[in-house]
Parts: sequence; C-alpha cells; structure tokens
Amino acid sequence: MNSLITAKSALISVFYKDGLAPIVKKLHDLGIVLYSTGGTEQFIKELDIPVIAIDSVTNFPEILGGRVKTLHPTIFGGILNRRSLATDQTEVQKYDIPSIDIVIVDLYPFEETVARNFSEEEIIEKIDIGGISLIRAAAKNYKDVLCISSRNQYHDFLTLLNTQNGTSTLEQRKFHASLAFNQSSHYDTAIFNYLNEGISFKQSFTEFKTLRYGENPHQKGIFFGNLEAIFNQIHGKELSYNNLLDVDAAINLMNEFQNEMPTFAILKHNNACGLAQRKNLKSAYIDALAGDPISAFGGVLISNTAINQETAQEINSLFFEILIAPAFDDDALMVLKSKKNRILLVQKTSDLPQNQYRTILNGVLYQEKDLKTDAIDDLKTVTTINPSENEINDLLFAAKICKHTKSNAIVLAKNLQLLASGTGQTSRIDALNQAINKAKHFNFDLKNAVMSSDAFFPFPDCVAIAHQENINAVIQPGGSINDQLSIEYCDENKMSMVITGTRHFKH
Repeated sequence: MNSLITAKSALISVFYKDGLAPIVKKLHDLGIVLYSTGGTEQFIKELDIPVIAIDSVTNFPEILGGRVKTLHPTIFGGILNRRSLATDQTEVQKYDIPSIDIVIVDLYPFEETVARNFSEEEIIEKIDIGGISLIRAAAKNYKDVLCISSRNQYHDFLTLLNTQNGTSTLEQRKFHASLAFNQSSHYDTAIFNYLNEGISFKQSFTEFKTLRYGENPHQKGIFFGNLEAIFNQIHGKELSYNNLLDVDAAINLMNEFQNEMPTFAILKHNNACGLAQRKNLKSAYIDALAGDPISAFGGVLISNTAINQETAQEINSLFFEILIAPAFDDDALMVLKSKKNRILLVQKTSDLPQNQYRTILNGVLYQEKDLKTDAIDDLKTVTTINPSENEINDLLFAAKICKHTKSNAIVLAKNLQLLASGTGQTSRIDALNQAINKAKHFNFDLKNAVMSSDAFFPFPDCVAIAHQENINAVIQPGGSINDQLSIEYCDENKMSMVITGTRHFKH
C-alpha cells in the first residue's frame, strides 16, 4: 500500500473559526472538495469558496435544534471506508458514498463552559456528539484519512498543506490520529469529571512541559498542566521539578495570609524556614530571614504584597532561587534582575485544585485538600488560664504555618514571627527539641513564645518541655485519651492551652 496519499476531499465542522480561513482558502486552491454544515458551512460561503452542504449528501436535514447534523451512514461511510479493501469500495459505490480524506473538527468548548459557571442545561448542550464521532472515525482510519482534531493544530496543518500540497504520509496521519485520540479522551474525561460522584478516578491534561530532569538528574521529569494560569515568569532560568514543588508549597502557605498585613515567607524543601508579618514588607522580610538565615540560602521566597524597591534592595544580597509576589514595582525589578538566573514569578489570582492525588504502590490515593484554616471561633480554651489577645494572634499565626509543615510538626512563634519549627520528625518530642535547639541557635528568646502542634499530644511530655523554655501558650487539635494529663500540667504551671478539634497531618 502506498503510504503517501493526496487528499481530494475534506469535511470541516468547527466551533471556533479563528485561524480557519487560510486553511479553507488553501484547500480550495489545491482543488480539494469541501463538505460542511451549520455555522462552518456559512463561514466558508462568506469566503466565496464553494462548499457542499452535508444535508445535500445525506438527503436528510439537521434535526433536534442542530443536535444531529453529521451522524449519518453516508458521512461515516465516507470516512471509514478502507480504500484498499475491495468489498468496502463496492459498498461505497453501491450507496453513492463520497470518500472523505481530511476531517477538520474543533469541538464544542465544554470545559470553557463549565469554567464560566453556565447553567447545567447550557453545559450539557456543549457536549459534542457529532464532532467527537467524526474525530474517532477519522483517527481510526488513519491509514486513509488525515484528522485535524483541534484548532491548536491549525498552524502545523497549514504548514503541511503549503509544503506538501495536500499530500500526507502514513507516519503523519498516524501521528495526528494519536493527537485525535488524546483530544477525544481528554474531552470525555472532562465530561465524566463534571458528572462524576466519586465512582471512578480519571485525570487528563492536554498541556505539558518537559523539565530538565526530575527530583534528581538521573530521573525524567514532566509537568502536566498550565503554569501560565498560576503565574507569569518575568525573569530567570527555567523552573525545575524541585522548584515547582517548592513553588506549590509556597503558594499554598501564603494563601493562608491573603488580604492580611504584609507577610513574607522563605521556604526550603517545602517547609517554611522563615515567616513574619509586619507593618511594612521590608521589616517582614528581615524578620523572616532572621528565622533561619542559613536555610534561606538557595530558598524560595514569597510575599503577599507587591515587592517595592526598598525590600528588593534588602533581598538582593541573599542568594535565592525564586521570588513570588502578586506584583513587582519597576524600580524593584531593576534591582532584582541583576542576577540572570534568579526566577521572578508574578502570581495570578486563580483557584487552585481542591482535590489531591498521589501515586502509591500500583494505584492512586485521592483526598480532599485540607482547606480548613483554624480561626478564632474554632478555639476552645481548656485550661483555667485564658491566652491573652496577643497570644491568640500568635497561636493562630503558628497554626497556619504548622498546617503546612511536614509531620510530625511543632512550630514556635512570637510576635507574628516564626522562631523555629521541628519538621518531619518520627516523634513529637523530637520535633519540639529540634525547634527549641534551632531557635536558641539563632538567639531567639522563647519566653512568652507560643507552641503549635499539627496533632494531639499523647502524653504531657511536650507541654512540660515547652514550660521549661518559658513557653506559656499552646494550640493543638486535641483528641488524645490523655488530653487531660496535658491540660492538668498546663493548669499546674500557669500555661494556657486551646484546642481546635482539627488535626493537620502533612505527609
């Protein structure tokens, strides 16, 4: 079989007409017969280019308000007939079925309609039936038919027409068939997930970015998704796999402090090593850096406030990988762009996914994202001494950080500044001792600091250690059968404790 085929006919049925005109004109110039219906047919006529209406071929009109246009044996026989199979050719001649060599489809914008919060009726009407069927039929018969399944392929297709004059190789048709089935499976997945009530797991992304490598240089890495929906990169080198993990952690952490006073955080390996809230951003950065100036080296920085020149000049002396902010003043950029590899990201206002997935063993774990932020209404004082107003502010501040710290986690804070944290320890005592030792290493005074724990205290040993360091207020979820032991210790030693009722494990 000759793999090089010259097209003689094309069926065009698209929702968006952008970029279609040059293709239609080129197909006409090449003498390729055009078939179409509905709005696409009218579009081609307005270009003064001949087009054959589908209903004149099928002798059957569009029905059901346009729900049924191309679904007819004559059309699908024209696409699916095998040119090299004698019995197929006998049948198409018997039933006067014209062969269709190119199929161009751009599906109804289902995902876009869902994203724009249209009514359920409008969303359902954007489920493409005829278009998806045309794509699948053309892709199945790729040995004889070229399938263009998305307007994103128009540019490459026009180049193919201009360079090969309507011919295509088997390799090219097979490649476009793979694109077509990727398009159709993604489309069906989007519909399924709209209707899904937890009966199955399906995810699909049409956009991806190949990374330099994965977590380590010997591992391959790819990001599936659209990073431009989350931020604009305005300077620096290409983001790596590990960069993206840190960026994700940073953005999720800083989301806890949106619409609050200037807040600056520094992260390393997905955990905050510095975070502070102050009346101005420069002070917030300085006090965040003081939390751990050693770990800050090569870290990821994030602010909830636009970066001004004064803050940029302070930051500029630090070696860091990434700085994320909602905006950058022009004079700040002049300072920060002095290092060519430094990555600067402008964070957009966007909704992050509310579901989380993780591959394990031979399957996938799913959970709802931890969207619960401990607030003042959640606090239940269980000791005889109530925390002061300043302590409550520090407790809630510490709890937000603790929620985003790898378990077992302990966070120590004072005056809206992260003093130290114990991260990823196998025991809560180890996490607390790590935090205490780190705070002392950087010369912090723990007197009147507060302590946050991501999970309950099984024994009173942690509150006892905290008391020895003059920590006077504690926030924890509670829920241990030994809660009362920790509460009694606090009462005996004039400490306050609040319970939230919500655990925040992060593994």
